[in-house]
Amino acid sequence: MRDALVAAAFQLFLERGYEQTTVDEIVALAGVGRRSFFRYFPSKEDVVFPDHERCLADMTAYLADSPEDAEPVGRVCAAARMVLLMYAENPAFSVQRYRLTKKVPGLRASELSVVWRYERALAAYLRGRFAGRPDGTLRADVIAAAVVAAHNNALRSWLRSDGQGDATTAVDHALDYVKAAFGTPPAVPRRDDPAPDPESEDVVVVVSRRGAPMWRVVQEIESALSTRPEN
Repeated sequence: MRDALVAAAFQLFLERGYEQTTVDEIVALAGVGRRSFFRYFPSKEDVVFPDHERCLADMTAYLADSPEDAEPVGRVCAAARMVLLMYAENPAFSVQRYRLTKKVPGLRASELSVVWRYERALAAYLRGRFAGRPDGTLRADVIAAAVVAAHNNALRSWLRSDGQGDATTAVDHALDYVKAAFGTPPAVPRRDDPAPDPESEDVVVVVSRRGAPMWRVVQEIESALSTRPEN
């Protein structure tokens, strides 16, 4: 029913315009009553953004479940990528919504409010990770804003192209700028560190069936390591 209401609403928005379409017309086209509409959407403008609440909840849960040793900037970039995947699930709908929000100032304001909530979720996680550091709050807020700006720059370019091309590649490229600027680089061995002894390193060769799931490959590697002969 929820999907039917969204489909009916956008059909009318495209035919008649957003301002000219009423809730009564949406429910009539969807074949349901007004009570059913307001069970899913508090207002007409909420039917334009039916998936953001779920995505925001998923992002917040993802950040809350972060391992303690997770690199924080990479983690928030991965969280932002969840928003992209939501848009990429239905490119045609995403492009229609983008065009509609550009035409209706009220919807544009609602979209900016949603973007701000995403940014606050990212900043809240980073503030916790940077707590106690000099300028930790400032760093968290700046990085969160940078992640949102990079993500939205690539996402809107994809939407302006009518959803053509690979959106994930474009967004990943943009987020790489944020990780390069603010992320923690991998540790570089010091010159005085002793070189590893090649004879002390294990080399494990595992033959696995084509198409085997990754967990099965990992299991086979662990089994090979646990049964390797001792010197």
